[in-house]
Amino acid sequence: MVVTGWNNGAHSRNGAGYGFRVQTADRDAFFQKDWTSIQVELEGEEGTVDIPLPGEAFWSENGAPLVSPAVGRWLRKNGLAPWARGNPPAFILDPIEGNRFRVRKAPRQRPAF
Repeated sequence: MVVTGWNNGAHSRNGAGYGFRVQTADRDAFFQKDWTSIQVELEGEEGTVDIPLPGEAFWSENGAPLVSPAVGRWLRKNGLAPWARGNPPAFILDPIEGNRFRVRKAPRQRPAF
C-alpha cells in the first residue's frame, strides 16, 4: 500500500511529530481494530519500530497518522524530511505478517511527456 509522510507542522530535529498517513481503504484492508500498535521495519535500519495505533482516532472517518519519533529520525536521516508544504514523500508499506510491516521509499514517478 502507498502511504505518505505526515508532520504536525513542527519539523522537530529529534523526530517528534513525524509519521505516515494511511488511506482509510488501506487501513480497513490491512489493519485490525484489536491492534494497539504495529511493528515496522524501516528500509536500511536494523530491527523494528513499535508505532502505537491512535485508538478511535485511527478508525474515525478521516483516520489518524501513525506517529513515532523513530520514524521522524529515519525520515530526517534519509533526507526525506522536512518537505515542501503539501508535497509529502510517498512510501510503500508492505504487510509482512500480523501487525508487522516493512516500509520503503516509493519509486519516483517519471514525468509524462
